[in-house]
Amino acid sequence: MRRFPAEWENQEGILLCFPHNGNDWPGKYGAIQWAFVEFIKKITAVETVFLVVADKKLQEKVTEMLLMAHVPLEKVSFIIHKTNRSWMRDSGPIIVQNGSKREAINFNFNGWAKYKNYQLDKFVPSKVANHLNIPLTQATYKGKPVILEGGAIDVNGKGTLLTSEECLLHPTIQVRNPGFTKEDYEAIFKEYLGVTNVIWLGDGIIGDDTHGHIDDLCRFVDEKTIITVVETDIKSPNYAALQDNLERLQKAVLEDGSKPRIVTLPMPKTVEFDGLVIPASYANFLIINKIVLVPTFNDANDRIALNIIANCFPDREIIGISAIDLIWGFGTLHCLSQQIPS
Repeated sequence: MRRFPAEWENQEGILLCFPHNGNDWPGKYGAIQWAFVEFIKKITAVETVFLVVADKKLQEKVTEMLLMAHVPLEKVSFIIHKTNRSWMRDSGPIIVQNGSKREAINFNFNGWAKYKNYQLDKFVPSKVANHLNIPLTQATYKGKPVILEGGAIDVNGKGTLLTSEECLLHPTIQVRNPGFTKEDYEAIFKEYLGVTNVIWLGDGIIGDDTHGHIDDLCRFVDEKTIITVVETDIKSPNYAALQDNLERLQKAVLEDGSKPRIVTLPMPKTVEFDGLVIPASYANFLIINKIVLVPTFNDANDRIALNIIANCFPDREIIGISAIDLIWGFGTLHCLSQQIPS
């Protein structure tokens, strides 16, 4: 029986991919590289970073940058593989427990059913599984490959999963698996992730390039508690969708029939850059061993969000990481990373 461990369970490390495609951050690529070094430094304080780099030349450059920033190189394990992008939450494998062993699941990344250049990213799961020396299984359903990004789901490790209808069930926009129903997805979640109970939210936030990923909306912070973003400005285009999601959570039940505890998290003020609304959200935090890394946006709500998240994780250090440059690529800390459970 497979089980997808919750993010707060013990981790061997975090999978990251050092950015080499400046097109994902037009005009900010230089700043992004140093933001990444800082991200790596915070993780290596408590666990290993499995770092995908495009080639030996980039590995040498990154090594120099890490040394300048006093990052312990023995905590960085390089995987050489050229990728299209750096969003490991979505193109990387999902590592589950299968009995007493680990197994990597390849959910057949296809560029969010939006971009055509994902042919290099398709091979990330096999590269990572080989590097970790764990078996790789391709997710299929009724004989066809299943497409599912890690950012579309969140679990409590006990049998309940969060996801959104906008991402997985929209009939015409970024359709990952044409014709799939809720029942189809729930069968897949049960087979590959050990999930027996699914909480469906509605729509995601404006500007989300993935069309409704859950890791910008709501997250489990323990087995019984869900934190969800809400918008207080009635004029905000996110107001109605986030209120609807809150109401759905208030009616939801966990795998044992009990009600989850709901904690609300503010949104930062709308982040706009070059005429685009960028999907900035405090829900895109990353839980690692002993620490929670939280994206911040030079916003008055940064402090409030950090305090709320700190109250959810009394036994972990809460560290804000400025994501004002990272978010120009339409994602931050959680989108860029994938945990490798111990």
